[in-house]
Amino acid sequence: MKFKILIVEDQFIEANNLKMILENAGYEVCGIAASVVDALHLMEHNTPHMVMLDIHLRGPLSGIDLADKLIRRNIAFVYLSANSNRQTLDAAKVTRPYGFLVKPFRERDVLIMLEVALYRCRTEQQGIVKTEQQGQPKKKESSPPAINIIGQSKVFLDVLEQVKIVAESETSVLILGETGTGKEVIARDTHQLSERRNKPFIALNCAALPPNLIESELFGHEKGSFTGALEKRVGKFEQANGGTIFLDEIGELPLDLQSKFLRVLQEREIEPIGGTRKTIDVRVIAATNRNLEQEMSNGRFRMDLFYRLNVFPISLPPLRERKEDILLLADFFIGMFANRMNKPVKGLSEAAKSVLLQYTWPGNIRELENIMERSVILSKSGQIHEVPLSTLQRSSDEPVSIGAPVKTITENQKEHILAALEKCGWRLHGAAGAAKMLDINPSTLLSRMKKLGIKR
Repeated sequence: MKFKILIVEDQFIEANNLKMILENAGYEVCGIAASVVDALHLMEHNTPHMVMLDIHLRGPLSGIDLADKLIRRNIAFVYLSANSNRQTLDAAKVTRPYGFLVKPFRERDVLIMLEVALYRCRTEQQGIVKTEQQGQPKKKESSPPAINIIGQSKVFLDVLEQVKIVAESETSVLILGETGTGKEVIARDTHQLSERRNKPFIALNCAALPPNLIESELFGHEKGSFTGALEKRVGKFEQANGGTIFLDEIGELPLDLQSKFLRVLQEREIEPIGGTRKTIDVRVIAATNRNLEQEMSNGRFRMDLFYRLNVFPISLPPLRERKEDILLLADFFIGMFANRMNKPVKGLSEAAKSVLLQYTWPGNIRELENIMERSVILSKSGQIHEVPLSTLQRSSDEPVSIGAPVKTITENQKEHILAALEKCGWRLHGAAGAAKMLDINPSTLLSRMKKLGIKR
């Protein structure tokens, strides 16, 4: 039996064009409706598996009104719209569509978005079956294998289970989480657990590149293709051919690069600057600490790219929500740095453990790692009794030693800048950079770092 799709679109030319695209691809179009009333009438006689749904329709009711009815009937839908203003997006987002196609679109855009929507449908249905079977006796399964991951909290074990599931597929993955939560570690483990494990894993931080170099870094360039191109450069996508590319801070990509990146995802082709198109076989894992839905509302992130990446989102919990893992991670970092520095440091005192558990960890795992490294450096015995927590943010009930020596203004300033740098992942520029947090000019921050001897 063919997969049945209902088209709800009030523009005849667009609806007919969409019908030809779907039928040529082997789908069955069970009708075209120009209004909500027409769509409901058609569904009384022939229930579709999927609805391609325009937002603005004839009559008083919109596609979003119809979406509410489709949800109650458990019918999946993908929005079609040329409107991407915030009010429309917010209303559409509440209905949790399986995809969103921005007009005008090409045949390949339609078919790829449909594949993404169908994948999400199957994934959710499998999840429902799994939930229904939870009460039945079942064979005990071992914990999901993890290559570089430490944790035993329930929220984190849930993440590991998601990594295990998605690693076996070829789908794109979007990793969400605050700075320092370990997004690259999760990306590497997803690669290591996949069939691509023996192929390259290429990581690139989009926020660390000047805008004029991003395209060259991603797609490469030919010698002489622009001023300064003295030799040929192989881009990150081509370097990752056969393997996985990890694009951190994907929300920092400029809009024009987002369009080119979307084309790479859809067509599996790259075009180096000054060169010819090349076919590539790359799995894409992206990550961000930004709210991409908010970025879409503000016109800074493409809606179609978001839905193309958001096939399988993984949300990493902040360290403050993983209290059970704090001491495990601390012991791991202590052992690592003690071995590296050849120091006989074995662990934490009870007082030090209490301080770590009370702290709110604004910089998450990265901050914990840095603090444990400093603690090992400063330790004069086999046990760490004091931890140099950031002065930027401490838990309100953390005890303060009255007899502690008063630090100089220079010492306090250095610690304050270090804390801000750690929280921002040592990013200096931009809205999420340390200069913005400290409310000073980036060049001033660089000057003070040089004066205070602050180096990463």
